[in-house]
Amino acid sequence: MKAPHIFKLSNGIRIVYQQVNNTRIIHAGVILDVGSRDENSNNQGIAHFWEHMAFKGTHKRKAHHIIQSLDSVGGELNAFTDKEKVVFYASIRDEHAERAIDVLADITFNSVFPQQQIEKECGVILEEMAMYLDNPDDSLQDEFESLIYKDHPMGMNILGRPETVKSFQRNNFLNFYKQHMDTRNIVFSCVGSLPSAEIVRLATKYFEVKSMKRTEKRKKYSRYTSRNLELSRSVKQARCAIGRAAYPNHHKDRIPFFMLVNMLGGPGMNSRLNLALREKHGYVYSIDAHYLSYTDTGMFSVFFGTEPRQLDRCIALVRNELDKLCEKELTPRQLKAAKEQIKGQMAIAEENNLNLMMMMGRTTLDMGRVPSLEEIFEIIDRIEASHLLSLAQEMFDEKGLSYLKIIPN
Repeated sequence: MKAPHIFKLSNGIRIVYQQVNNTRIIHAGVILDVGSRDENSNNQGIAHFWEHMAFKGTHKRKAHHIIQSLDSVGGELNAFTDKEKVVFYASIRDEHAERAIDVLADITFNSVFPQQQIEKECGVILEEMAMYLDNPDDSLQDEFESLIYKDHPMGMNILGRPETVKSFQRNNFLNFYKQHMDTRNIVFSCVGSLPSAEIVRLATKYFEVKSMKRTEKRKKYSRYTSRNLELSRSVKQARCAIGRAAYPNHHKDRIPFFMLVNMLGGPGMNSRLNLALREKHGYVYSIDAHYLSYTDTGMFSVFFGTEPRQLDRCIALVRNELDKLCEKELTPRQLKAAKEQIKGQMAIAEENNLNLMMMMGRTTLDMGRVPSLEEIFEIIDRIEASHLLSLAQEMFDEKGLSYLKIIPN
């Protein structure tokens, strides 16, 4: 696959496009460097609420026009918010590409935040909160992030709190938008079969907006401290999260650590944790290890649920697998297998054009470029067993790990 075409508009917005000839679908997204970590205790949840309100009316489209714009021709329009990003994205047949790009630019830059729609959407978000509280897996992850990041905005729930969500008025959205939007930190990412020149034309037509610079600085993350917490909830399973703060986006050990975590508890059924807890003992239905990296921090985590009487045994088994990685280097055969597995997973992920579009947008925003698979594979091929051992000893040290247990009441 050829390298993606990247160019910058006069306002600082970057455009990244990958031409893929064997498709009739175009996937496009606007990735904004704004997220829940840009909030404070008084406006918690406003980034996510803004994502909802972007669909509720612009200067030239009513809410129902936005909904119908792509649905009427079989396309899809969606969005999500995370700790550091708000993303608006669309998928549609390439003959309707201009329509999708027009709508994406419109909801990104021209939302009017009608007060009546704010009051209506507030109820929708409160229902989303209730749905989240009914999902033990979602609440476990959010509670664990709060434990890891304590009083920092990185630890705040993306949905916000009922009292903050109910308090938002139109001026709150306008002020948040003005304080945090920065055209230098916006990427329009696209994958499809259209010629690059056509994407350049459309992007220039719809994204050459007035330059904006954020006035509110993002609060940096400081020192991590390990913590333990046990909560009592109305659930049937005991649930547990184990982990710690980890390497940020630009850290030299990000890719080696990602490979280490993938071997420990990635999506493969042959992960060490899955073999130890599910296949050997039948203690869990699923157990996963994750590593997420952000601009100035990251998070390593292990999540699982089990019967309350088996919880301590499961924690001991997880600890045993971590200790194995800390005590002995991988054999040449194990190291080669781990490298081949993660390279295969990455190659498969790139085959999904929607995933590819998201990846290009994020890496352009975070790294300023899109590394090729071959470049990443070269990094993986250079990883040595001794390096993975030292990373495990640093990141899996018992003294540095935090534990969250949710016990049925």
